Parts: sequence; C-alpha cells; structure tokens
Amino acid sequence: MTPRTLIGVLVAAVAVASCGGAERTQEIRQWTNDMQFRISVTPLPPVAEKPAIFKVVVQDKETGQPIETGQGRIFATSPDRAQASDGLEKGKEVGTYYAHLRFPVAADWAIGMQFRRDSTKPLERTQDWQQTVLPAPPLGSDTTKP
Repeated sequence: MTPRTLIGVLVAAVAVASCGGAERTQEIRQWTNDMQFRISVTPLPPVAEKPAIFKVVVQDKETGQPIETGQGRIFATSPDRAQASDGLEKGKEVGTYYAHLRFPVAADWAIGMQFRRDSTKPLERTQDWQQTVLPAPPLGSDTTKP
C-alpha cells in the first residue's frame, strides 16, 4: 500500500468514526513478513502534553495465533523533529502490548513500530503512519467540564 493510499484509508476511517456516537475508535492495521498488528490509541486523537496510550494486538500472519513473548517499541517524529518513543509492555490480554507516549507539540506526527516475536528473532519494522496530535488546552483551563 502506498503512503498516499494509506493516508486516504486513514482519512476515510476517521470520517466514518466521527459519524458515530461519542466513543471514537480507530485501528491501524500493519503487517511484517510473518506478523499482523492492530494498533489503536487513546485518546483519539492524542493531545499534546497529555499521555496517549497505544494498544498493539499482535498475531501470527498465517495462523492468527497471538504472539505472547514479543518485544518492541513505538517511536514518533514531528515535522520540526520533536520525538517521542516508548517500549511495548506486555498487557494482561494474550498477544496485547501497550506503550505510553507524550507528544510535546501538536502536529501531524510520523509514527513507526519495531517488533520481534521473541529475543532470538530480529526486529521487524512496520510501515510508518501519520497521526494528528491536537494542541494542548490553554494553561488553567478545565477540560473535564463540557
């Protein structure tokens, strides 16, 4: 899939998600030679200077079996070269991993991921994707009130 096609798919997914109720979810699907990934982020879209939690579900590409002993990381770069990254931590759900990123600035960030089945295998990199990060609310504002 070309980057332009991927962006088109992501824009369409966001448009469809925004038509639903208050709960918006979007999964990004990625593949390597032998693994498939479903990646989601909370909140969607992320907000600068606030924690964003990435959930990554990893399965064997051929069998669909979850990868339970994997290792990996998510990393991101903004257009002005700000960076954020975190290692993936195994979750309670089988084949699920989590990373916590804090984006320092609002922008359209390039995000990538590396993952391996276990410590004996080489890291495999997914195709990069783009994630919009919204500006942080003004200092002193209470974002918990409607």
